[in-house]
Amino acid sequence: MRPHAIRYGPGYLAFALLLIAPQAGAMDAAVLPAATAGAMAQAASPQAIAEYRRKLREYQEARAAFEQEASAYWNSIADKRRGRNAKRRDRQSIALDDYVLTQPPVYAGPKRPVDPSPLEPDETPRQRKTIPVVADLLKAALEHFQFTPQRPADEVEFKRAYARVASAAGLTREQAVRVYSFETGGSGNHDMQSGLSASRPGSRAISTAIGYNQLLTTNSVELLAEQGHEFVHALTERAARLSGAPRQAMDRKIAVLKRMVAYARSVPDEWAQHEKLGDTPQGWALHAMVLDIDVGPLLQTHKLLTSVIFARAKGYSRALSAAELEMMNLTGDGTGLDMVTMPQPMREQVPTSNFFQRGGYERNPVAIRNNTVAKLLDVTDRRMDSNSNLPGAKDLAAAF
Repeated sequence: MRPHAIRYGPGYLAFALLLIAPQAGAMDAAVLPAATAGAMAQAASPQAIAEYRRKLREYQEARAAFEQEASAYWNSIADKRRGRNAKRRDRQSIALDDYVLTQPPVYAGPKRPVDPSPLEPDETPRQRKTIPVVADLLKAALEHFQFTPQRPADEVEFKRAYARVASAAGLTREQAVRVYSFETGGSGNHDMQSGLSASRPGSRAISTAIGYNQLLTTNSVELLAEQGHEFVHALTERAARLSGAPRQAMDRKIAVLKRMVAYARSVPDEWAQHEKLGDTPQGWALHAMVLDIDVGPLLQTHKLLTSVIFARAKGYSRALSAAELEMMNLTGDGTGLDMVTMPQPMREQVPTSNFFQRGGYERNPVAIRNNTVAKLLDVTDRRMDSNSNLPGAKDLAAAF
C-alpha cells in the first residue's frame, strides 16, 4: 500500500556535503606533527569557550521558540488532513478552510555556533547509510536468486518495450513521455539512478530510485507483492509464443519471478514492511528486476498505472494530465488525488505544505519555492515542456 505523503527529496545532499566539508584550518593541522596538532587543538582559550557558550544559549533559545511555533503549525497541518479524510469518508465536499492557508514558519535566528573544544579521541565521523547501486542489485540477484536480469541491446529497445506495455495498459504517450521527461530530465536511461550522472565524475547515488519513473526499492517490492501475479501471467503469455532457447530462458525467468513475488508477499502489505524488506540484499535483488527488458517495463508502467486506477476508483473519471499524474507518482495516490481534484481557484491559495510531512517539506526546495498547489503544478508542467524536447524524450515518443 502506497503512503499518503511525499517520501523523500534530494535537498539533503547539500546538507550531507556540509557535514563532510573540512573546517577552516583543518588542512594546516593535517600537515603538522601529531604532538603539535594536538597542542593546537587544546589551545581554545577560556574566553573563546565562554563566548561559545553564550552564543549556544542564544541559539538554543531562538531554536526552542521556533520549534514551538513550527510544531504548532505542522500539528495543524496534520489535524486538517485528518479532517479532510473524515469528510471524504462521509462523502462531504472539501472547502478552502479544510486546509492550512498560511505558509510554514521559517527559522531566522542565529546559527548554531562551532564548539572550539577539541574532539574526543574516540570520536569518529558519521557513517553514511549505504545506498545500493546497479552493480549491487545485480550481485544480489545473482547471489539470492541465481539470476541475472536480461538487459536491452540498446536504450531504444527498452523504450520500445516500455511503450508497448504502457500503451496496452492504457497510458497515453503524453503521460508516459512527460513523466519520463520530468523524472529523468529528458535523457535518462533505463538504469539511471537518482544522484548519479556520467557527466558529473564523483557523483553519488542519493536514493535507490532507478529508471524512467524512478522506482525505489520499496516501489519494486510493493509492485511485485501486489501486481506480481499479473506480471507472471504477462510473461507466461509471451512464453507461449516462443520456442527453443528463448522459450527456455523465458521459462527460467518466470520461475525466478514467481520466487520473487512469493518473497515480496512474505510480509504484510504495508509500505513500512516493504521498505524494511527493500533495505535488505534480498530486496535489492527484487529491485534488480527493474533493469530486465521484460519485467522492467511492467514495473515502470504499473508505478503510474496504479495512480490512474486509484483515481478512477475514487470517482475521478477525467484523464489525468501528466503533471497531475506526476503529483500522484511523487506524493502517493491519496495525497496526490487531493491536489488533483482541487478546483483551480483553491489551487492558487492552498500552500504545498498541506501535502507534506514536515521533514519531507523542509528537504524539498522545489516545494518551498513553489509554495502553492498551482505553482507546483505549473513548474512541473514547465519542466516537462522543456525536457520533452531532449533526445531521450523524443526517442520515447517515437517508440509509441
